[in-house]
Amino acid sequence: MTTQLAVSALALEEGFGGALLRGVGAIALYAVVGLLLMLVGFYAIDLTTPGKLSQLVRDGAPNAVVITSAGLISMAFIVVVVINNAGGKLSEGLLSALIFGFVGVIVQVLAVRLLEWVTRIDIGNLIRSEVYTPASLVVASAHLALGLVVAVAIS
Repeated sequence: MTTQLAVSALALEEGFGGALLRGVGAIALYAVVGLLLMLVGFYAIDLTTPGKLSQLVRDGAPNAVVITSAGLISMAFIVVVVINNAGGKLSEGLLSALIFGFVGVIVQVLAVRLLEWVTRIDIGNLIRSEVYTPASLVVASAHLALGLVVAVAIS
C-alpha cells in the first residue's frame, strides 16, 4: 500500500519500475558486448601485428596508442549502430552486435594488412617507434573509416 502511495505521489505510470530495470539491464548487457568486442578487436590487432601491442600501449609508444585508440573507436561505431537498429529487441540487438562486431574485427584486420601492403608502411616498426610518426594517422584513419563503413552497412 505504501508503495502505491509513493508511486501515486510521484505520478509515475504503472510498470515504470519494470521498464526502468529492463533498460538498466539492456545497458549492462550492451556494455558487456561492447567491451567484449573491443577486447576481441584489440587482441586481433595485437595478434596480427608484429610486437606486443598491449605492452607498447602501456609504455606509451605514441603510434601504438594512436592506432589502438582508432581501432577501439571504430568498434564502438559498429556497436552503437547495432544498438540503434535493434528497435528495442534486446536479444536480436545483442546477437546482431556480436555477429557484426566479429565481422567488423575480421574486416579491419584484413584491411589494415592490405593497407600495409599497398602503402608499404611497416606497421610493426611504426607501432614500436618511440617517436610519433604521421603514418600512424593513415593506419588510424583506415580503422575509423572501416568502422564507419561496417556500421553504415549494418543500417
